[in-house]
Amino acid sequence: MTEDRIFLSSPHMSDQGYEEKYVKEAFDTNWIAPLGENVDLFEKELGEKVGINYAAALSSGTAAIHLALKAAGVTRGDIVFCPTLTFSASANPIMYEGAIPVFIGSDEKTWNMDVEALKEAFLKFPNVKAVIVVHLYGLSADMEPILELCREHGVAVIEDAAESLGTLYKGQYTGTFGDYGIYSFNGNKIITTSGGGMLVSNDQRKVEKIRFWATQSRDAARHYQHSELGYNYRMSNVLAGIGRGQLLVLDDRVEKKRSIYKKYKSGLEDILEIGWMPDNEWDYANYWLSCITLNGKVKPIEVMDALEKRNIESRPIWKPMHLQPYYSEFSYIGNNFAENLFNNGLCLPSDTKMTEEQIDKVIAIVRALYK
Repeated sequence: MTEDRIFLSSPHMSDQGYEEKYVKEAFDTNWIAPLGENVDLFEKELGEKVGINYAAALSSGTAAIHLALKAAGVTRGDIVFCPTLTFSASANPIMYEGAIPVFIGSDEKTWNMDVEALKEAFLKFPNVKAVIVVHLYGLSADMEPILELCREHGVAVIEDAAESLGTLYKGQYTGTFGDYGIYSFNGNKIITTSGGGMLVSNDQRKVEKIRFWATQSRDAARHYQHSELGYNYRMSNVLAGIGRGQLLVLDDRVEKKRSIYKKYKSGLEDILEIGWMPDNEWDYANYWLSCITLNGKVKPIEVMDALEKRNIESRPIWKPMHLQPYYSEFSYIGNNFAENLFNNGLCLPSDTKMTEEQIDKVIAIVRALYK
């Protein structure tokens, strides 16, 4: 295979070398540790960017969800609602705390949490402790009715915005509506620290507690003393330096992702058997991954195989959690829309380093399957 690899979504450092500057500062000052100026300033700068008061830089988005659940008071035996259509990292931290997930279906309008299914879930499980809302593939969930329901029931809201940094819901950044917001800087995300995450909140006391837990719950004593269970969840000063540089090009990355999606749609929308991601007037999506659905003779596996033959990466839509072997025993409330998305959908390459010619190549390969 001689053609250059086209990735689904790979790390993309700034052309200006912002990341190297901040990482060099970490080396020059010898702050090669899970503390330091880059960590402090990355928290501050990201909070200012999304318009929220407090942030804690952590080792992953998964760690952030875990500590958000702890901060929300979730303990063994508690019920937590979670969308079924998501990556397993949204659900796994529920199990870390010994809690019980109840999976909620998706709607066609957003591909995210179905408000009607959520209403039904509250009727069946009135003692729920927290609700995790995911903004799938950079598409915003319809937050207003979800928040209204959760407030009516006095339930904490955790926004998993791992895939939606830079997405706006009614002019406000996703991740800033709930009690806690979660961002991921994994290598495939819209900006990256190679591995890392951030928890944001307007509750200063809770964020300080989360930082305490994330640094092994070390008490304020001269010796090493621990009165609570702790975790090694803090982000390193080196990775935070990468994050500070990446944050400076976030807007550029969002616009590139949006342009990739628009070019795919322009090049393929005349094929009636191809369906597209939702487009709501209140949602300025970052289109982290450009996804399509196939509703005819061509199946997703045929498209993925044709792309792979040309050294082009693609991927199926997330398999719903309630269909995963590990989670099959837990309750699911919703219709079959999420399952249909999994069966009929796929993610096209959405790498922000893609050239116009490479996008055209992907379009041509897909179009050829319909001749």
